[in-house]
Amino acid sequence: MKKNKTHYVCQQCGYDSVKWLGKCPNCSTWNSMVEEAKEESTKSFNLNIDITKAKSIVDIKSSNYGRLDTSISELNRALGGGVVKGSLTLISGEPGIGKSTLLLQTANNIADKYGKVLYISGEESDEQIKIRGDRLKALSSDLYVLAETNMENIKGYIKDISPIFVIIDSIQTLFKNSISSAPGSVSQVRECSNDIMYIAKTSSIPFFIVAHVTKQGQLAGPRVLEHMVDTVLSFEGERTQEFRILRTMKNRFGTTSEIGVFEMKGEGLIQIPNPSQVFLEETEFQKEGSVIIGVMEGTRPILIEIQALVSETKAFMPRRTAVGIDTSRLNIILAVLEKKLRIPFYNCDVYVNVVGGLNIEGTFGDLGLALALISSIKDKKINISKLIVVGEVGLTGEVRPVTFCDRIINEASKMGFENILLPARNSEKSKGEYINAIGVSSVKEAVNKVF
Repeated sequence: MKKNKTHYVCQQCGYDSVKWLGKCPNCSTWNSMVEEAKEESTKSFNLNIDITKAKSIVDIKSSNYGRLDTSISELNRALGGGVVKGSLTLISGEPGIGKSTLLLQTANNIADKYGKVLYISGEESDEQIKIRGDRLKALSSDLYVLAETNMENIKGYIKDISPIFVIIDSIQTLFKNSISSAPGSVSQVRECSNDIMYIAKTSSIPFFIVAHVTKQGQLAGPRVLEHMVDTVLSFEGERTQEFRILRTMKNRFGTTSEIGVFEMKGEGLIQIPNPSQVFLEETEFQKEGSVIIGVMEGTRPILIEIQALVSETKAFMPRRTAVGIDTSRLNIILAVLEKKLRIPFYNCDVYVNVVGGLNIEGTFGDLGLALALISSIKDKKINISKLIVVGEVGLTGEVRPVTFCDRIINEASKMGFENILLPARNSEKSKGEYINAIGVSSVKEAVNKVF
């Protein structure tokens, strides 16, 4: 009698082992190895690719990928211009952040414009999706809803309906009968994703796949899932806040530096074409510890308020809390201020917050963060009215130039700002007609000019 072979698979990274291990040697996660039956794969996918011989790259014809317009400009921006035919897009985010809402709105828009769209849900019944559709007014006659988790049945429905766009919510709920492990396991996710990729590439049907996240905000499931798909989108924000940020983590058909900004309302997600105006809508200027900074998110300049609160503490280990700013970046700025300006932060708790829930990446906000910290610890307001700050701070206290500074200046001028504090090398190239450019070469010089 033939014995069934088993192996142990890490549910975090997909590491395969012939024996059980308490700690995964690949991702160092404890108690993540789960026993699964070893399946001998006999299928072979034919993607109609000619691999009989190697070709010179100049002889290969490049195809022009067609795109579907989602009628949501913020989503199109994050995708690089729309949904590419035959592509796999993975979207992740915390529960309740608005993934299903965004996808249902997208499915309805594409159905109205192009034809049949199939929305497959393994977490909700068709009645629940209909209730959300009534609220969002997503009631296109070409939008088909299917509550199914069996991958074989899903392939049959796709063949019968022949949709031009498919949404799967979520990949962790799908399963194949030929695999003995439970839905959501590494084997199930990997095999179901392979089938979806085969359908997408051979039929030119774009797929949107929803994936769960872990407590730490990381994408749940094997890392191979991120490598297989063409685009990875991350939906960020707090469920208690109105604003949502759609950030591109991977994109084979466009840039990964673009973001889409949305606002959650009762009628669904409303796109925000001018985030600067929304983020500064309720800002009270000329307050201690508050500075308006300019950052670049892809090709889009955004003006946003950064707040700092510095208070003396008797605790042995002062707290360093940052929301929207990398904590290691905050520690670097604090070290520079202590070393170069002799400002003591070692006996103070430091709290930093970026208003609106935006996570700042890069070094555009270094100088603004430094001035906000000094303003709070000295309890002084910035004495220049309608000021915006941009610049990178080096370890020696110098203010280094940033890229695309001219776009930030134009955005600040549109928003009614009259002065901008920026690196000296940027000010030489930025003689604005409607805004006064104040160039500085060090943090000490910047402090002397604004306080």
